[in-house]
Amino acid sequence: MALHYKRIFAALDGGSTQEAVTARAIALAADNHASLVFGHVIDSVPYEASGTDFKALCSDVTDRLEHDIADVLAEARNNPDIPSFELVVRAGRITDTLTEQMIEPLDPDLVVCGERGLSNIKYAFVGSVSTFLIRNVRCDVLVVKQD
Repeated sequence: MALHYKRIFAALDGGSTQEAVTARAIALAADNHASLVFGHVIDSVPYEASGTDFKALCSDVTDRLEHDIADVLAEARNNPDIPSFELVVRAGRITDTLTEQMIEPLDPDLVVCGERGLSNIKYAFVGSVSTFLIRNVRCDVLVVKQD
């Protein structure tokens, strides 16, 4: 039995695998005629004590992504095999925001994310978003590895 994905969520982290994550997500969405959401979370922890205007920050980051990866976004938006596409930027604690505000409401069949490639020491302290997603979301998770 072949898998058929209807809703795909791709987590954008600005890291070295982001280009591969977007390419894989677009290809999978097109192959499956699936809706596609690219999501990015601004980690609020460093800003929490500063009174940052998170709504304005999300708007600024959305504008920057629209500019920085314009070709990728246009490819997703203009692909006739992808019935709907959306770019979502939120601020908050990364894992909570990803799951509670982005992934759970979408109820995707597949989450695509990148591998950060943290050192063993850093991983012990900060953990891994991809590992968190594998363990906590209720759908398939594809982790795109670094080259």
